[in-house]
Amino acid sequence: MASELIGRWKKFVRPQDFVWILLFGALLATADFGDAPELIPLIALGIAQILEPKIPALSTTRGRIAWIVLKLALGYTLIGYTLGVASRYWLVLLLPIVSAATTFGVVGTLLFELLAAGAYLSFLAWVRGNWWEWLPDLLLRVIFLAMAGNLANVLAEDLRTQSRKHRRTAEQLAEANVHVREAEEAVRRSDRLAALGQLSAGLAHELRNPLATIRNSSEMLNRAVAGQNELATELSGFIASEVDRANSLITRFLQFARPLQPRLDTADLSHTLDRAIALVEREVPNISIYRNYEPEIPPFPFDAELLERVFYNLILNAAQATEPGGAVTVKTRAAAGFAEVAVIDRGSGIEPKHLETIFNPFFTTKPQGVGLGLAIVSKIVDEHGGKITVESDPGKGSVFRVLLPMQPAALEPA
Repeated sequence: MASELIGRWKKFVRPQDFVWILLFGALLATADFGDAPELIPLIALGIAQILEPKIPALSTTRGRIAWIVLKLALGYTLIGYTLGVASRYWLVLLLPIVSAATTFGVVGTLLFELLAAGAYLSFLAWVRGNWWEWLPDLLLRVIFLAMAGNLANVLAEDLRTQSRKHRRTAEQLAEANVHVREAEEAVRRSDRLAALGQLSAGLAHELRNPLATIRNSSEMLNRAVAGQNELATELSGFIASEVDRANSLITRFLQFARPLQPRLDTADLSHTLDRAIALVEREVPNISIYRNYEPEIPPFPFDAELLERVFYNLILNAAQATEPGGAVTVKTRAAAGFAEVAVIDRGSGIEPKHLETIFNPFFTTKPQGVGLGLAIVSKIVDEHGGKITVESDPGKGSVFRVLLPMQPAALEPA
């Protein structure tokens, strides 16, 4: 508790505050009259100067202007009471002028300098006798005040320029860090894909031969007992169907493990999307799929067959996550040399803990899933030099975005 109070105290009290207290204390100790009309404005000026950086409302332009005008009014009151043009407190006008110079630009500083000069010169109206005899000294004081304000404005502008540069540098570094983390994650994912791909390929090839033997044996058994043993016939059918299912899984493993070499050819993105949507509509007819294509996207090089598989998988997943009678939207747009395809659903969404792993091989939340669909999608997009991202809110839906370079310099047409 004590350490927390000390921390708050350090944040509120600055070393400069003690300097201001010392300076205004010296002014109070050497006051001309020592009465309330002199001491109250002087104390109020000291309090205003100390509290200025601590009041959040002063961060706005209107708040800063009000505070500067307050200090100018207090200084004017103090000078007016202490002999006007002959007051030794004329230098307190530096406080509002310097505050304006450190807050506003040249124009704002000049306006407050003119306001302070006009306020000070107004005391000539109270001079008895030849007021013009005071004019040269007063003009000299006003010039000194303006010079100090201008110098403060130059220094403050340099600080603001440096602050903007540092802020831009910090923003660029933050953006670069994000890109580095994304690149590191992409490399790790590629390494995992490569290792698992090699493992899958080896296992698939090793399993194909015994599965072929089992399949052939079940067919021979079926022919041998045909019409004699119904149970054996039924069991041989089960063996054949399960072998076919295992072979189907092995085929998908090989598709994942096989090195992809996109055959780039100039094609129309919307036509490829239309073909993928048509396949999904036949498979999930109770879901409406809306197209929102940007017509300005020109044809560009990509492997239409591979990307059709990508969009088919994404749209099918979106349709399966959507309640019957719901809708899926497929949207395209051009963005800084990339074509962006967004697949948007209002389905069940994805749990936050799964967002980092949904593109990993063999990860799935479907009871009958294998977990290779999105892994293959990610691999195809990577081979095109693109990027795939996902945004999801559980219970509200998901958005999968595929970014494809419209001029993939790193890839050569096959």
